[in-house]
Amino acid sequence: MHSENISAAEALKKLQEGNKRYLQAETNPGDVSPKIRQKTCDEGQIPYAIVITCSDSRVIPESIFAAGIGELFVIRVAGNVMDNHQLGSVEYAADHLGCKLVVVLGHEHCGAVGAALEGNPGGFIQYITDEIHRAIGDEKDEYKACCLNVKRAVELIREKLDMHDKEDGVKVCGAYYHIGSGEVEYLDM
Repeated sequence: MHSENISAAEALKKLQEGNKRYLQAETNPGDVSPKIRQKTCDEGQIPYAIVITCSDSRVIPESIFAAGIGELFVIRVAGNVMDNHQLGSVEYAADHLGCKLVVVLGHEHCGAVGAALEGNPGGFIQYITDEIHRAIGDEKDEYKACCLNVKRAVELIREKLDMHDKEDGVKVCGAYYHIGSGEVEYLDM
């Protein structure tokens, strides 16, 4: 099935330490060397965390957490909304790759949350904003709306995949990325 992976607490500490390095970095300090590419090609991947985040080009989890090839299992979709495809990806990474930490990472100035706050955009974007509306209700504050959207995704993962932060099990948490400062704020959920 999968090799033994690190605990959720160890994974969270690695993410927090990586974000501290990122705040001072000029380039991505994660390992992207030919050696690690070949190693992960030959031996497979053992990512220590699953990160569900927005497709926004300013939100780059591998950089934000100073991670290299094979360290993060990243799922990206506008507005970091959850549907069966994203849930299936989380399930795969947890069950088959042994990831013990799931982080739903919202962010400052999210266009999808902004579109939901502005109304109904129509087209296929509406599938995303409808999901965000279910999360935010009548909230009009962008930061609060983003946090409510993250909270809904966390709750869906916990409920649908039965991931309820059990001892030595998978931990699911929410976070908010401040684009301007580069800091990741972990949300109390």
